[in-house]
Amino acid sequence: MLIDTHAHLDYPEFQPDFDAMLERAEAAGVTRLVTIGTSVESSRRAVALAEKYPQIYAVIGVHPTSVIEAGSDIVENLRELAKSPRVVAIGETGLDYHRLPGEKLKKDDASELAGVLRNEAPAEIEYAIQDGAYKSAQADLFQAQLDLACELGLNVVIHQRDAWEDTVEILGGYTGKLRGVFHCFGSPFEQARQVIALGHMISFTGIVTFKNAPLVHEDAALVPTESYMVETDCPYLAPAPHRGKRCEPAYTRIVAETVARLRDQTLEEVASQTTRNAKGFFRFP
Repeated sequence: MLIDTHAHLDYPEFQPDFDAMLERAEAAGVTRLVTIGTSVESSRRAVALAEKYPQIYAVIGVHPTSVIEAGSDIVENLRELAKSPRVVAIGETGLDYHRLPGEKLKKDDASELAGVLRNEAPAEIEYAIQDGAYKSAQADLFQAQLDLACELGLNVVIHQRDAWEDTVEILGGYTGKLRGVFHCFGSPFEQARQVIALGHMISFTGIVTFKNAPLVHEDAALVPTESYMVETDCPYLAPAPHRGKRCEPAYTRIVAETVARLRDQTLEEVASQTTRNAKGFFRFP
């Protein structure tokens, strides 16, 4: 048995063949699927899917890059959604500094930029102001969802991109209060050690099958047995030999097979351990 611990099953890519997609997952031995919310509306759809299909569970949250359009009643909406017994964690939440608003301003031509400059301040100052406000808003949203997770007794699914130090610093304030899983992990193993020492977990996607992903290969080979899970992040990050195509939960098996080779274990051993880890983390009813 395998568990896809991170999928986006509410996305439109799956609508044309949803039931067939579930059948392919079952045939591949993927018997439980965790669908992840990225906004309040996405979280509502995740809960609806979990309440309709017995093999699906929901994680509810707002992605850091959705912070600007997220609105002011996020926590209230998520708290209401969490009343469903099919909700097993909060997320995905975290920090993402990969595309900051200042970068967009730099690409704008001079006439567009002139309209957003404050008091004719130099452009670089405006870029810094925009980026600082964006990072602060993400941090506030992250902490609000961590607080909600503590209130509800749930763990968190963490998205981190180009924001390692800030993410770990914020999460450090919740040590002993909750656990997190850093999904789609691909940082140096020293960072894996750092989060595992704090009681958190990491999770691997189809990137582990890519030839040009040595950091992920090292992480998968060395991570402690009880500290990792497998996922697809579908419809993204399809593993080889499906790279570049739509990913789906059945490919969790390919991820697990690759991890097994890197760890010099059998598929059965990796499936058993990651299922045990996922059950412990998400506390499936």
